[in-house]
Amino acid sequence: MERSLIVARMGTVDYAAATALQDALVRARQSDAIGDILLILEHPHVFTLGRGAQESFLLEPIPGVPIHRVSRGGEVTYHGPGQLVGYPIIKLEGAARDIGKYLRALERVLINALGAAGLAAEQRDGFTGVWVGTRKIASIGVGIRRWVTFHGFALNVAPDLAYFNAMVPCGIAGCEMTSMAALGNTDTNATVGSFAPLVESAFVEAFGYGRAVAADVDSIRRLVDDPALNCEA
Repeated sequence: MERSLIVARMGTVDYAAATALQDALVRARQSDAIGDILLILEHPHVFTLGRGAQESFLLEPIPGVPIHRVSRGGEVTYHGPGQLVGYPIIKLEGAARDIGKYLRALERVLINALGAAGLAAEQRDGFTGVWVGTRKIASIGVGIRRWVTFHGFALNVAPDLAYFNAMVPCGIAGCEMTSMAALGNTDTNATVGSFAPLVESAFVEAFGYGRAVAADVDSIRRLVDDPALNCEA
C-alpha cells in the first residue's frame, strides 16, 4: 500500500501555540487517528533551549524575544521570520526505530532540497545539522515519544542572522550561521513559501512516501481543542 505524507503549511505560528499543536498531533498519531504529517511554518522571534541545554550558551537575551525550554534534544537555537521550520510528526516503525538514522535522514532531506536550489550543502562528522562550507545553514533538534517524532529542523532561508550573535549556536563554539540569502540565493527560492516545495519533495523521497497530500490547516488546528486528545500520552 502506498504511504502518504500529510503536509500542512501553517504560515507564521507563535512558538507556544506550535508546541501545543505538536502535542495534540503526537497523541493523534500514537492512536492512529491521523497519518504521518509534516508541519511547515515560520515563528516570530524566539530562542529555545533543549532539555539539557546550558543557559550560558544564550549569551545576551534580547528584550522582547521570549525564551522557551522545550522537550527536544540539542542546545540553544533561534527561530524567526525568514527561517523555514519543519516539524515531522511521524511514527517510526520496524528498522526505522533508530534515532541516529532518523537524524541523518533529516539532514539528507535538507541537503537534497538545498541542492535542488543550487547550493551544495553537507553533513559534518560528529555534529547534527547541515553546513555549507564552514558555516551552518540548518539546525536539527528532535523529540520522540513512544516512537512518534516531534520538533524537527530549522533551515535559514532569509532570516536576520544578527539574532544568532546573541547565542552560541547549538552549543558549538565558533559556529557561524549562514542563510540561502547570505550565500547569494536571492533570485529563486528566496522565501520560505517558495522553498517549502523543495523541502516537502525531498522529505517524501528520503522517507519513502508515495506522495504528499495537502492538509486542511483549519482541521489540523482544531486538534488542539479536541477533548479526546487532551490527556498526556
